[in-house]
Amino acid sequence: MAKKRIILELGHGNDMHGGDYTKAALRAVQDCIHHSSLPFFRTLDINRDDTEIEVTIGVQQPDKVDKTAVAASLPFGHVTVNVVKGGLDVADKERGGGAVIATAGVAVRLDLEAHLGIT
Repeated sequence: MAKKRIILELGHGNDMHGGDYTKAALRAVQDCIHHSSLPFFRTLDINRDDTEIEVTIGVQQPDKVDKTAVAASLPFGHVTVNVVKGGLDVADKERGGGAVIATAGVAVRLDLEAHLGIT
């Protein structure tokens, strides 16, 4: 059976002065996962490594995000990372450079039939 999305968390992160898109993306993912407490994995005796995790990051320059670093920041599951145009760059006209703001969505999917008998 196909895995179904059981969790969707949204978050944002930034790098205020360094212009580092990966740092902003990592902070956005951490913002997402720190909004959740998922006791049902233990309660229902579900192996967290059976989950598929899809991370979507939005930044103005998607090619500047290290997808491997973002995937490695998740504590469990089979992770895929997609980076798309989004987020926000805020220029600092007085001093140069600026802030990078990333948005993130973290979706968790699980085969509910195999684990819980739900179709």
